[in-house]
Amino acid sequence: MRIRAQMAMVMNLDKCIGCSTCSVTCKQTWTNRDGVEYVWFNNVETKPGVGYPIQWEQQLRWRGGWKLDRSGRLRLRAGRKLWRLATIFANPNLPVLDDYYEPATYDYDALVSAPAGNQMPVARPLSAITGQPMKITWGPNWDDDLGGSQLYARTDPNLAAMTQKVKFSLEQTFMFHLPRICEHCLNPACVAACPSAAMYKRENDGIVLVDQNKCRGWRMCISACPYKKVYLNRLTSTAEKCTFCFPRIEEGTATVCSETCVGRIRYIGVMLYDLDKVEQAAAAKDNLVEAQRGCFLNPFDPAVVAQAEADGIPSDWIEAARQSPVWALVMKYQVALPLHPEYRTLPMVWYIPPLSPILEATTALGGDSASADDIFHGITQLRIPLEYLAQVLTGGDVDLVAGVLMKLAAMRSHMRAVTTGVDPEASGVGLEASELEAMYRLLAIAKIPDRFVIPKRHKEEGAALAAWESGCVLDAPTTVRMAGPVPVAAPQFANRSGRRP
Repeated sequence: MRIRAQMAMVMNLDKCIGCSTCSVTCKQTWTNRDGVEYVWFNNVETKPGVGYPIQWEQQLRWRGGWKLDRSGRLRLRAGRKLWRLATIFANPNLPVLDDYYEPATYDYDALVSAPAGNQMPVARPLSAITGQPMKITWGPNWDDDLGGSQLYARTDPNLAAMTQKVKFSLEQTFMFHLPRICEHCLNPACVAACPSAAMYKRENDGIVLVDQNKCRGWRMCISACPYKKVYLNRLTSTAEKCTFCFPRIEEGTATVCSETCVGRIRYIGVMLYDLDKVEQAAAAKDNLVEAQRGCFLNPFDPAVVAQAEADGIPSDWIEAARQSPVWALVMKYQVALPLHPEYRTLPMVWYIPPLSPILEATTALGGDSASADDIFHGITQLRIPLEYLAQVLTGGDVDLVAGVLMKLAAMRSHMRAVTTGVDPEASGVGLEASELEAMYRLLAIAKIPDRFVIPKRHKEEGAALAAWESGCVLDAPTTVRMAGPVPVAAPQFANRSGRRP
């Protein structure tokens, strides 16, 4: 057992209002440089919809993530190493600018310098890339609030297997918001596909970063990432991506998107996992969510604590893992699910599925909105089909999604009974009354110290890392485990020296 610590995030989709404040603050903080005008490290999509870039979930087209070969071994969907080398100068599986959108500005000078007249001056859109007049036809949030319409929903890849289930009539339209960042996966395909070993996963916190000095712009990472959260700076020809705001994390501060979130839907915490189980979980033939949960370790287990200390994890990080809201939501209550686990990257940004108005569905079926049994029966009749949520969050496991929604419904039913002074019924979902109330406090009224449990980087480790990063990465001291690359399931390309990173 080799224990590692991983910074992780949970987003409660039940509370996301789609305001895109997280997108704007991330854009202002991290992507305000020339060459990344079209880049959104954090975007909020409306589901169903095509997303950003267009149909990023269509892996038959993009060939991102991992798959199992005939022998049951993990292989990159992008192909074996020889194939990737043969296409390194002409990668065929890349999104083009139209799949993202052509960024635009406006001719504001036309408003300022327009002479007095009877007609209102107009600021026409100009391309931020060419400077020429253009017509705006697409954008990262173009299908916002229209995801349930026929115009956009029919092209959602998640609906391909369930077109008979969804009826696109006005009264049956459904939608929810899906904020997306880099998943900082336990088994990142982008790291495995990088020919120059510029992509790496830090050992101390699991954050996936790009070494700009090593990146040669081969763009294999963009193809390999199934979530399409790696971008190419068109001016520097280097890859850029979400950094999980690691300078803020190192100071014990939440990411920009989390701190500015209006709906307070984001939770950040530490997860301890067994590195030896990562490849086995990624190669599981079924029950992918449970297989990934099997990688995580109980920070209250004395044997885990002893091994973690032996592996160099600081005691305050272990304590942070005990207090982690991510641990509570993913492992204790098990109401958070990973985004597209079938990509086999073991993503570390998890989501609590949205619960449609359950009391309305229960009443429509003629049930009692105060009865837990009637509420559970109404789960199958929610406006958002369980099959759709399963396609997005469980790889198609409907029962797993239904179980999570039943826990959320049980929490609401219990708290409603407590608030109105009625004796609450037994939950029937495997959670005690005290656990339901604790889950409610975490999901509904938790303050910043409860939502963000982020240990600081140790000063002595930071000093050693600074000395390391000033020289050759291969000369890193073995006693410092701050940014050394974590192994992934498939071997990387050798670096220029011929040695493995």
